[in-house]
Amino acid sequence: MSHIKQAPTAVVMVRPHHFTSNPQTMLDNTFQSTCNSQNQSQLAFDEVTNAVKLLQNEGVTVHLFEDEHTHTPDSVFPNNWFSTHQSGELVVYPMYAENRRLEYRKDIIDFLTNHYKVSSLTDYSFLVKENAFLEGTGSLVIDHPHKLAYAVESKRTTKTVVDTVCEKLKLKPVVFNAYDEQGTAIYHTNVLMCVATEFAMISLDMVPISQHKQLTSHFLQSHLEVINLTNEQINSFCGNAIELQGTNGRILALSQTAFNALTTEQKAAIQQTAKLVSLPIPTIESAGGSVRCMIAGIHLKSK
Repeated sequence: MSHIKQAPTAVVMVRPHHFTSNPQTMLDNTFQSTCNSQNQSQLAFDEVTNAVKLLQNEGVTVHLFEDEHTHTPDSVFPNNWFSTHQSGELVVYPMYAENRRLEYRKDIIDFLTNHYKVSSLTDYSFLVKENAFLEGTGSLVIDHPHKLAYAVESKRTTKTVVDTVCEKLKLKPVVFNAYDEQGTAIYHTNVLMCVATEFAMISLDMVPISQHKQLTSHFLQSHLEVINLTNEQINSFCGNAIELQGTNGRILALSQTAFNALTTEQKAAIQQTAKLVSLPIPTIESAGGSVRCMIAGIHLKSK
């Protein structure tokens, strides 16, 4: 096992003041639904406030930023536009939906640069001009200790960009395909799978059989126990979880929806190495993302 840890101790989260389900992503995000609640922005605001408190109770450092704009409906999902790495690298990504590109925030980049050791900032957002996209840790599910980056090809995850970013970060890309029951490509890798220190959760049912061997061989080499999720469990966001380092050990942060959908056996397997911490975020989930999307892990060293 390398000295590089999988679970970060600190995260960035964004609390939206005008949350709504993004009309620009509705077409290819089959997890989205129209939220009809009149007070959805207040509900989403409260869900983030509560989630932050629950994570802080576990000893996770949460850097919370406010979004008071009305033109960034998905800003609650900051993991898509930037990522940080133990090498000191900070990467900014080319986003597929036009209104999601407005989520880039200099104040967040400045905060990270001021409080953490950032050795380089690489901005790939210009690639949108070439119709090439990669949405951060939505597109890349990274196994940090083993230097692997899992990526499902889709409209939001262009293979050439995966290769470019992986080369820069010295990660080995593991590019594969995954489809829902209707045959639509899964829009983000992090709704299909989650890699923790000692286990991986994934729906192999959604992956072509010809690609199973490639994936499972990587899990085997990384000594990860595979917890296989069903299509229904993916639709309940069970794959959209993130392992974090708390004061008393590792936790797996996931939504209440996801927690309720896991079987007793799956929960027991996870709890052997990580405490399950469920966050109720039903309003936010109507926008097609869950807990993993809301959390941008900080893998940088503190200053």
